[in-house]
Amino acid sequence: MNLSGAFAPPLWYQYQMCAVAPYGFVFYYGIKVFNLVVGAPCNGLVIWQIAAKKSNPCTSDVFILNLAILDAYFCLMMPTELLNSLLLDDARIWYLQRFSYGVKDAGVLFLVCVCLDRYMAVVHPMLFASIRDHKIRTGICLVAWAVITAYALAKCILGSMSVNGVFSGVVLFALAIMVLCNISVIWVLRRSVAGKEVMHPAKKKALKMVLIALAIIVINYLPPVLMPFAPYYSMMQFQCQIRISVYSIMDLSCSVEPLLFVTKMECVGGRGCGCCVVSAPHRVAA
Repeated sequence: MNLSGAFAPPLWYQYQMCAVAPYGFVFYYGIKVFNLVVGAPCNGLVIWQIAAKKSNPCTSDVFILNLAILDAYFCLMMPTELLNSLLLDDARIWYLQRFSYGVKDAGVLFLVCVCLDRYMAVVHPMLFASIRDHKIRTGICLVAWAVITAYALAKCILGSMSVNGVFSGVVLFALAIMVLCNISVIWVLRRSVAGKEVMHPAKKKALKMVLIALAIIVINYLPPVLMPFAPYYSMMQFQCQIRISVYSIMDLSCSVEPLLFVTKMECVGGRGCGCCVVSAPHRVAA
């Protein structure tokens, strides 16, 4: 409502102080549209590919499937978010939006599971062979969904700032685990060809995929390290530039990761896809 009592749409850059630097919000909404146009169908294709797989599935498929469902939901929330952010400003819809933000924030747990699964397949193949049971991975997914839902509800009810510290901790923990897993896999793959002049084409593809995966993980999940330093920035810098840019880069993973999955699916060394080098913040791994 404006001063005269008439309805006025919300500011598209959210805060009046952002009028001098609205470019972060241009980037943010651009990523939202890109995710709807590219991310949603790509995640749908990932879901279809995994669901249609009749035999010899990758052990990580259950994690990738859950991550694709989560990302597809987040991408499909875009029209509702834009309508509310740019026109309605309805408090009830904001609760729904914060819930979807929370789901996306904690959804990185599924990517951690993918990285750990691929790490075990490459670095500890004997142990991995003894824990290939999909029931174990289904149980892990149920625990992950419980944690994700609890976090999303807390963000929905208490507000974003109330869980800012938790968000930073979760992302930094996840980033550390994913980087260590991928570096370990790279080291094992390089060591396996030590003293040989030419690397086997399958291992060369595997190494290339892991390097790409590592780069995507770092690009998508390193920026949140800025979040704990919010008190050191001005309110305008944090709300109008840093926060919105960090979330935009993370949101982009909804499209980049499934694109990588559907275009670069390879299996290594005839292990029955136990060590599939596919990836797709949200499916890239070893």
